[in-house]
Amino acid sequence: MKKNLPISADVDKDKNLKITEYFSSHTWDMKPPASSLLGDHEVSKVSEKLNGRSIALMICGGIAAMRAPILARALRKAGAQVTAFVSKEALRYVTPDTLSWSCNRSVVTELSPRAEHLGDGATYDAYLVAPATYNTVNKFASGIADGLITTTLSSALGLSEQGRCKILIVPTMHGSMHNSILTHSLHRLAEYGVHIVKPRLDYGKNNIPSESTLVNEVARALSTSPLKGKGILITGGPTPVCVDGVRRLTNKFTGRLSLKILETLFCRGAEARLVLGHGSDQPPPELAHLVEWVPDYEHYRERVIQLSTLPTCWAGIFTAAVADYTPKTQTLGKIESGQSELTLSLTPTKKVIDEVKTQAKHLKMVTFKYQENVSHEQLMSIAQQRLNRFDAVVANRGEDQSQSGDQVAWLCSDGVDPQRLVSKEGIAKGIADFLEHKQS
Repeated sequence: MKKNLPISADVDKDKNLKITEYFSSHTWDMKPPASSLLGDHEVSKVSEKLNGRSIALMICGGIAAMRAPILARALRKAGAQVTAFVSKEALRYVTPDTLSWSCNRSVVTELSPRAEHLGDGATYDAYLVAPATYNTVNKFASGIADGLITTTLSSALGLSEQGRCKILIVPTMHGSMHNSILTHSLHRLAEYGVHIVKPRLDYGKNNIPSESTLVNEVARALSTSPLKGKGILITGGPTPVCVDGVRRLTNKFTGRLSLKILETLFCRGAEARLVLGHGSDQPPPELAHLVEWVPDYEHYRERVIQLSTLPTCWAGIFTAAVADYTPKTQTLGKIESGQSELTLSLTPTKKVIDEVKTQAKHLKMVTFKYQENVSHEQLMSIAQQRLNRFDAVVANRGEDQSQSGDQVAWLCSDGVDPQRLVSKEGIAKGIADFLEHKQS
């Protein structure tokens, strides 16, 4: 770029781009949006977590009711059909028209001779009370049925006790209202088999969690997967090695796939835990309590061996990009900068999956193999060799991507042809399906 270029001068004459436009984030060509085949009331599917499920969204009279339309859309994007039951008090914060548009069906606002509390001919897989106010929680726990929400819940509890549905409540109120009466009611409901969803604790309040949290909680409550209750260890991200007290050697991997695997297994009811290397992406808030961070290779190795050898750990999914080499010596403090040349002597690290294989003989192991500059046939040959020692190998090449730019991998296991998996969500689903097959 020329020095002292006028502010109106072209940066790229071919594109006629001006400096003012180049640095502006507010430019718009005023053209209409591209047409879409999606109808106004339809939603774009983002997952299959709730495919074919019917959800009764019970909305009580708290300010968080204004989030209900967004929640309804999120449930539908996961494949659910949603019917809103809204109390008179909640209508102060959200309108029937908005809920009807969000659910793409009529809204229930009152009891009538059609016996809406009995489903009016419909059946629901889950009743999600969000927000659940102090008044509703205590009435429900005490068996009071004096309105649309509490009367419907009284019937839902009977169905739940027959194994025909699940009930989830999301306590949402000011912290000063979380008194011993509420605590007693929550414990009582939990004893009845009601799922109590932990609220988002912030600003001295029990706040309604994110839409993704609630979708995952509903999926987990409804799961009939054979992985339900199974202890599964996941590893992910890079495992840096120390050069000195300041510098680290690491790699480009982010741990995103391991986070998607954790979410998938959580929704299927598994007791999954993720050991995540320093430098990885942050987990979503609803999964953060299932993640254990490790700062470097040595801590990674120690913790993975500890967890994998627990008798309650049934399977391990090893996606971490583990360091292959470590400096022969590590300098205390900081290596002086400004040197004309710096040479590091590296030695191989111990192969953690080999140690796990030796020490945790009971463990079902899914390992990963990443290659570059090899053919697909060579990749498959490498994966087949590893199957002599592990239950499954997920193999991929840096060059492989789908037409939409998603990651492509191959799940290899004994006795079946390699399975092509596309996208991180697809890879996570493929691994979960494989483990279900091993368990069944």
